[in-house]
Amino acid sequence: MSDTVSAEVTLFSATHPDIVKRTSVSSVLISAILCVAGAGAFVTSLKLDDSSSTMSMVCMTGGTILFLWAIFRFFWRSKEWVYVPTGSVAKEGTCFFDVCDLHALTEALEKKGFETKNDVKVKTNGNVRMDYMISQDKKFVAAQLFRFIPYTYEPASSVFYFTGNDAIAFVHCLETSEF
Repeated sequence: MSDTVSAEVTLFSATHPDIVKRTSVSSVLISAILCVAGAGAFVTSLKLDDSSSTMSMVCMTGGTILFLWAIFRFFWRSKEWVYVPTGSVAKEGTCFFDVCDLHALTEALEKKGFETKNDVKVKTNGNVRMDYMISQDKKFVAAQLFRFIPYTYEPASSVFYFTGNDAIAFVHCLETSEF
């Protein structure tokens, strides 16, 4: 019996009409400030009289690090998931479970049965991984289960979406580490 489902749709490749990926203005501004500070420190190192001094090397190294950090933030950290109805930013996360809990977890997600406890506990590591996305206001949750097949995690369920009270119940289960 195989619990693996098609790998065509995963949590972050599936599109939900209420979730969009937007550019974070604050992240772009921080990146710009870091870029200007890095360039300023680098130029300062070139303007110092003694180019072999410790201060010149510190300014050059610090400027280079700030500039590279700004580039990294701009290209890889400037996007964020947003839950459109409330405008709340959604954060991603992962938790793990034992493989024997896969059926109970799948059933709980399908039936939205978060009120009845199945004695399924979150582990620090396991053969079942749950990826989730939760809006900061806890009004939206997307979750998907993956099963470890040697060398990789493969989808073991479709993507589940919860809103309103179902999302709040899911978050409560996640906070108490019991599903």
